[in-house]
Amino acid sequence: MIPSAGIPKKRQRTAARRSSSTVGTISSVSDVTLTEISQQHRPSSMADDRPSPMADDRSTSSTDEAFHFNDAVTADVFLRLFMDSPSPLQSSPTATATSDSVSNSDFHVYLHSDILRRSKYFSALLSDRWIGHVQASDHATSTDGDRFLLNLGVPPATGSIQSHLTVLELLYTNDFAAVVDSASTALDLLPVALELLFEECVRWCVDFLEAVPWTEEEEKRVVRLIPFLSEEESKELVARVSPSREDSCEAMLEGLVSSAMNSYGNTAFVKAFVGKILRDLSSRETAKRVLEKAFARSLKTVKESLEDYSSPVFRGDHNETEAIQKLNLHKASTNGKHLLWLVERMIELRVADVAVREWSEQACFTADLQRAFRDDSWRNIVPGLPAVILRCTCRLANAVSAGTILASRQVRRKLVEDWLPVLVVCKDNVSPISPSNKSLYLELEETFLRIISTLPMSDAQELLQRCLSFSTRNVEDCPHLVTAFNTWFRRAARPLKPDSLFDQ
Repeated sequence: MIPSAGIPKKRQRTAARRSSSTVGTISSVSDVTLTEISQQHRPSSMADDRPSPMADDRSTSSTDEAFHFNDAVTADVFLRLFMDSPSPLQSSPTATATSDSVSNSDFHVYLHSDILRRSKYFSALLSDRWIGHVQASDHATSTDGDRFLLNLGVPPATGSIQSHLTVLELLYTNDFAAVVDSASTALDLLPVALELLFEECVRWCVDFLEAVPWTEEEEKRVVRLIPFLSEEESKELVARVSPSREDSCEAMLEGLVSSAMNSYGNTAFVKAFVGKILRDLSSRETAKRVLEKAFARSLKTVKESLEDYSSPVFRGDHNETEAIQKLNLHKASTNGKHLLWLVERMIELRVADVAVREWSEQACFTADLQRAFRDDSWRNIVPGLPAVILRCTCRLANAVSAGTILASRQVRRKLVEDWLPVLVVCKDNVSPISPSNKSLYLELEETFLRIISTLPMSDAQELLQRCLSFSTRNVEDCPHLVTAFNTWFRRAARPLKPDSLFDQ
């Protein structure tokens, strides 16, 4: 059951719960008050005081059909409705007054005890035992001639008086289908039906709410009312607003990420939509766990595909071997694109620390990539594979150098040490170099050099010597490499004593 602060977990359907609803004497009664108000405020289906045409399965008896709502001639009950203190059952607890200009007046309505007994609340109130108790305790008299005089306090919530009038008329007409025509109406009537223990009306309102969509505000009202329903009545509503298990959000997100990568021909639009869902998700930890699992699966697939391509263990004729090699490359390329999308989402959400650490521990994977890219077979099969892999590296390395991901010294060193050779092989073997690839290579070179500048001088000395391939025929075309070496030599020229550093 969904919790609701300050509201009991189950409603107790016992008669005559409210002290403000008593049997009593009514003075200065105006016979026209309710007639005017009910004509003015009731739904069009209840514009006159006679019951609406009944459905074939309507349960009212022929005796009930002889009675009409607010019929002063035949009524044996006179009910006074008056504004009372708020009730937790009311659908709008923040409202303190109704906008209805006549809502602060007492409303008087003529009713029939035989009809009212369809409500367990009134049935108990009109019972001999209750009336005898009222008389014995010197409270107000219970009858006025042939009429019972009843008081019913109505909490001052917007529309509450009209909701009470509507429910009272439904005791006569049973025309729920005509009246309950929206979730808002059902939510207005349900608290009153619960309060008056009008079980048929409760069931109809609950069934209606189960079957129709809600706005966000209506859903909040449903959640507030659920604790007052029995477990059987509320189970469908609870199932609609409450997760079936604790990890439902994570499981749903895993399905979305998997579908975005694998289930659609044009994944770009789906990936964009799932990316927005990830950004809007309230739980960053949930997104982190889901993305890390998907990253690990995609990386594993790419690694296994490249390993099978670089070191085939199968035997067969040439055609079969070539077909399997093509399959391995296509699998590596497809999952590489998924990997790039996952990396970008993780960086965007600042949850890529695990991905960077994993990417920096791929000595075997980078060795397989170097062997694969030295071979010419991939060129006509998956020409975009090197760029996809290097973009993953570039995104992660950029996040590290910018401080978006705080990586340890060991991670930073390994990231450059393992992936620098892959960059060199791609530059040497991917020709002619397209403008987009040239830009990618230059960006990754600059990023590696920035990371090297964050390492101790001994590490930087070793790694910088491996970056000589960044140089070009014209020294002025590789300022990033010149700056990196000048920075190292400037630091190397400082004295060894730490105290003398401040004198520089």
